[in-house]
Amino acid sequence: MEKELIDSCPKLIEYIEEVGFLPLLPMGIAGWSAEEVTDEDCHYTQLPDGGWEWPLWEWKGSILQESGCAYGKFFNGKAAFISREWWPDFCNYRRSIFPYPEEGSIEETILFTLKHNGSLITRELRAACGFTGPKMRSRFDAYVTRLEMGSYVVTEDFVYPRDRHGREYGWGWSLLTTPETLFGREACHPDRSPQESRERILGQLRKILPNEPEKVFAALLK
Repeated sequence: MEKELIDSCPKLIEYIEEVGFLPLLPMGIAGWSAEEVTDEDCHYTQLPDGGWEWPLWEWKGSILQESGCAYGKFFNGKAAFISREWWPDFCNYRRSIFPYPEEGSIEETILFTLKHNGSLITRELRAACGFTGPKMRSRFDAYVTRLEMGSYVVTEDFVYPRDRHGREYGWGWSLLTTPETLFGREACHPDRSPQESRERILGQLRKILPNEPEKVFAALLK
């Protein structure tokens, strides 16, 4: 793993392209997250006026637009970046263990709605699928997370509300879409078997995380 801490969005994009797989925040594997490889000045800071600064968080949209990488809850339900080079293999393998949703299921409805609209922010997608009642948000988010884990849904960008002065504020909303819409069908269907894709991914994980035992990789690819 790279030792010099990263202090800019372009450098982080280069790093993602180098390692191929990178969670946004720490998930128990030392040094394997965007937060852990970036300088402290890029981390979350509470301001005296009650506001906050978090350059790393604000870079997410730029990373997606400039690098064309995939972003979603890919590892144990945690958000991560996957480079365009490695997305086809990841998608190929994951879909082999997360079959396409059954006809008439809620997950199929979510995918149908996304395909019909192209892309929707999470709350729009939730409303379009009828999850408008109390305590529906967490239930709906669980379905979307499963679809992300299966490589059927990715984040295209982040949309921020604006104040009366036209300035963006808040945490932002994920603009969700399907990888076929974002990358094209060929990028999701490489000319390899799922097992071949798995072996390729394992080789890259062993390279970037040489001190981790095989059981860690097996858990990540579930």
